[in-house]
Amino acid sequence: MKREFSAGGIVFNSNRQVLVTQHSQNKHWSFPKGLLDHPEQTTEESALREVKEEGGVEAEIIGKVGYSKYVYTFKGEKIFKVVTYFLMKYVSGDIKDHDWEVSAIGWFEPEEALKKLTFNQDKELLKKAIEVMEVSS
Repeated sequence: MKREFSAGGIVFNSNRQVLVTQHSQNKHWSFPKGLLDHPEQTTEESALREVKEEGGVEAEIIGKVGYSKYVYTFKGEKIFKVVTYFLMKYVSGDIKDHDWEVSAIGWFEPEEALKKLTFNQDKELLKKAIEVMEVSS
């Protein structure tokens, strides 16, 4: 089975709202993330790059939240994917500046984001991010 590694961010703004994106192809709601396809970049740098590309914003990493692990099928091939997520705080930029991979995007209150997120693993990661954020503030 092929393996893929990605990184992403659970980004909060100063109003304690979280950035959630809808993928343009499969329509699931999640956090900005993408492949570690630039070998010169660290996992953290890749996560920040993806938040900029898919979320349209610059962010700062506060700490690591955890991992999402799952299997999906692409062109008949099963792929085991591991995504490392970082807790981030918004620095600058506009979510309207996201790339083509995102069909909808928004800042949501955590309770609303929990309802909007498609996957249970993402909901658990958001709960963990909220706990980490409360401890660090």
